[in-house]
Amino acid sequence: MCQMGGIPVLTVKPWRALFDEKFHVVVGNLPPTQEVTLHSLHQSEDTDYWEAFGHYVSDAQGRVTVFKDPCVGGTYEGVEPMGLLWSMRPIPGSRPELRLRKKEVHTPMVVHISVYRGHMSQGFGEQVALASVITERWYMAPGVRKVDITEGGVTGTLFLPPGPGPFPGVLDMWGGGGGLVEYRAALLASHGFAAMALLYVFPDQNKNATIGYPYFEAAFRLLQDHPLVAADRIALLGLSLGVTVVLSITAYSEAVKPRCCVCISGSHACRIGATQSVEETSQGIHKKYAKARTDDENRIIWRDVLLPIPEDIDLKVEMGRITCPLLLVVGQDDQNWAAVESADDMKQMMERAGNSHLLTTLSYPGAGHLIEPPYGPHCRACTFVLQPGQQRVVMLFGGLTKPHAVAQEDSWEKILGFLQEHLCHSVKPHMQSRL
Repeated sequence: MCQMGGIPVLTVKPWRALFDEKFHVVVGNLPPTQEVTLHSLHQSEDTDYWEAFGHYVSDAQGRVTVFKDPCVGGTYEGVEPMGLLWSMRPIPGSRPELRLRKKEVHTPMVVHISVYRGHMSQGFGEQVALASVITERWYMAPGVRKVDITEGGVTGTLFLPPGPGPFPGVLDMWGGGGGLVEYRAALLASHGFAAMALLYVFPDQNKNATIGYPYFEAAFRLLQDHPLVAADRIALLGLSLGVTVVLSITAYSEAVKPRCCVCISGSHACRIGATQSVEETSQGIHKKYAKARTDDENRIIWRDVLLPIPEDIDLKVEMGRITCPLLLVVGQDDQNWAAVESADDMKQMMERAGNSHLLTTLSYPGAGHLIEPPYGPHCRACTFVLQPGQQRVVMLFGGLTKPHAVAQEDSWEKILGFLQEHLCHSVKPHMQSRL
């Protein structure tokens, strides 16, 4: 048994890991039944500090083992091996309505984990920790190559796994917030997929007026033609507005024939016409802005803009035209898009068309709109620019922290499994890539 007055030992294994890989946190050499607080701290690339903390009581051997011991209070509760990551929130006094996103994927997310005597809920910077360690969370596994794409009018970033290839490909599209978001594509490459993060909502509104089917077709063709990509094994992946793109071009473009599609928190009820730009579609949605509500904190609830789901087939993607496997991921507390109602209508449309055997739906109680790779902090609301050049607003995305964390972990594992099933043929599943 550990003796009173020993020096506590804190270990995190692996201390360097992929972002979606679990770690094991253990505190040893404590007195039996000692109350302690485990605390995580991260400074974002925007210089904001994020933290999480959990209250524990050491066992008879003077140990706290996070993957099996219950947290009795803090930013999370219960047996939660990754609670020190997914329950992170801005420290008191931070700027309001922040969202934590990794911009520089070639560097790790550095997290400081410390253990303190007693059950603390504040003032961590004013106390001396019993022990501390630094951990690194990476989106890019060793050997993953990052290639900037500015070819044929297409702007994006291609991430290539290590090895000779050819690799199955994924064209990855985020939502209406715009910009080039790379971290999910980098993580996909760490799992064996050649993933291209595509920029298609630009800060320049004039540029957006030119982004339509030809742009996405050129991006798909560019990925197909890459010598390290298997041309006949490419998937489309979209979130939010990215789902509108994925469903529209899959249903109507003669040049884009994906092997499968993954759609997260989106809708078919705002399709992009063959001669339309994404900007025109977005403007059509924004014309319905009066249907948006605000909550008691003046945060915009956008989901009503698409309701009711239209019955007119000309006002939505004709789901009977989908001829490849389709995975829908839905948060039942999505306050940004009418994802639940859209998923129900898509299922009904596919049943009537006789292609519902292609559809798999994952629906998560208590999850919000921004369902991302696992262990990232839940973002219930954050500042958002509805259209380039407009003033920032606060958008409510929805979700509760624990159910949302469950949705992110479960859906990511199933997304990887879905992509492997439909893209990798006899390739063995590559569910973890240790650093």
